[in-house]
Amino acid sequence: METRVAIIGIIVEDVESVDKLNNILHNYGQYIIGRMGIPYREKGINIISLAVDAPQDIISALSGKLGKLPGVSTKAVYSKLKDKAENEGSNETTDR
Repeated sequence: METRVAIIGIIVEDVESVDKLNNILHNYGQYIIGRMGIPYREKGINIISLAVDAPQDIISALSGKLGKLPGVSTKAVYSKLKDKAENEGSNETTDR
């Protein structure tokens, strides 16, 4: 199945949701490339950047589940990168 590389931006305004958020991330751990969390104490929020490599429907499901948590906002940004095999196939037809 074709995968996409994406970043999911997460803003946590309700610390009560952190345990549930971490459980969801644990369930999707096989797709997570890396994670960076920044506590913004002056505003009382946490900012998380999550890099993933997964099928588009998995990325959408993960972002949606996280965004449904109270006090959590998410946004997914997808790369334009295509699978290597797909790119190689398109080069073969243009070289002829």
